[in-house]
Amino acid sequence: MMRTIRGNIRQLGMIIILVVIALIFEFLTGGRMFVPGNITNLITQNAHVLILAIGMILVILTGRVDLSVGSLFAFTGALSGIFIVNWGLPVWLAIPAVLIVGALVGAWNGYWIAYRNIPFFVVTLAGMLIFEGLTMAVLGGRTITGFPDAFINIFAGFVPGGAGFNITAVAISLFATLVFFVMELRKRRISARFGEEMPPMSFLIVKLVLVGGVINLFGYWLAMARGMPHVLILLAVLTLIYSFITSNTVAGRHIYATGGNPKAAELSGLKTKRVVFWVYVNMGMLAALAGMVFAARATAASPRADAGFELQAIAAAFIGGASPMGGIGKVTWAVIGAMMMGILNNGMRILNMSPGVQLVIIGLVLLLVVAFDVYMKTKGSKSAKGS
Repeated sequence: MMRTIRGNIRQLGMIIILVVIALIFEFLTGGRMFVPGNITNLITQNAHVLILAIGMILVILTGRVDLSVGSLFAFTGALSGIFIVNWGLPVWLAIPAVLIVGALVGAWNGYWIAYRNIPFFVVTLAGMLIFEGLTMAVLGGRTITGFPDAFINIFAGFVPGGAGFNITAVAISLFATLVFFVMELRKRRISARFGEEMPPMSFLIVKLVLVGGVINLFGYWLAMARGMPHVLILLAVLTLIYSFITSNTVAGRHIYATGGNPKAAELSGLKTKRVVFWVYVNMGMLAALAGMVFAARATAASPRADAGFELQAIAAAFIGGASPMGGIGKVTWAVIGAMMMGILNNGMRILNMSPGVQLVIIGLVLLLVVAFDVYMKTKGSKSAKGS
């Protein structure tokens, strides 16, 4: 048990920090943090940052970042307003069109970075300026409103399940708990089959009880409010898909290898340029998706919608333990980092803190959490050398 705890001390430390921050804001807000209505706000107000963080962690795994996603986020949100409101395109056609635009922008970034060896900082900084200007140009400095209910419901709606107490939210929570149990037990069986060292069964039981309890507690809170948001289901699906890709596929191993040791990866025959190119294509597509999620929640496309979200996505990945050198990080921990950012933003908003104070606190928390992560890495390496 102690060996298992020591082997997962970094992850346990991150969870403890997340819980401590949540409890601090629960106390400071007088119990307003974890009421059912605010739990819904916590999810819907930060969904776009979580989507950006999922894409950003893949970019960071290759040893790079993307500074243009905030401007692309605003640009694609503006395009959704132009396509749907101004041009009258049907929603089922406008959504894939916006995703394609995002992927093409990502391909533009990936081409210059991967195949023309232009530093990623220069390319994505240029993209940030270009798409911020394009957003203002296509909107003419005005805000587009009047999105149809069909578009808003897709990204900002709720799963129906009855008034007062949404039974569907509880059912989805129970199903998610069952899926988690099955996946954990399957993982343990596979480890046993290959003779790998496994944590004791008591550790697994505690993990299942705690995670299952959290999932169903959130399900109960959501059922007491408006029900299960569509965007939460979208986030869960994206997290599962990208976690599976990075952990269980050849493409995922190539991403880690590209960032971990690019020269060795190239010598082994891995096409690192192709990997970098497609990672940026994926980032562009997810930025477009996040832009539509934000536009649907705000029911408007604004020329000032970016609000530094690229920095929040990068911070979420680093808070989740990603290495700026590449090759280290996980999708699930980037999501947890984004949740920590969301709790900070939501709690400070409830307390009516000024924007300046909010930025200072977020910066300090980012520095302290990453410093803790570096300390745990250093301590772990010293322990390994000593043994």
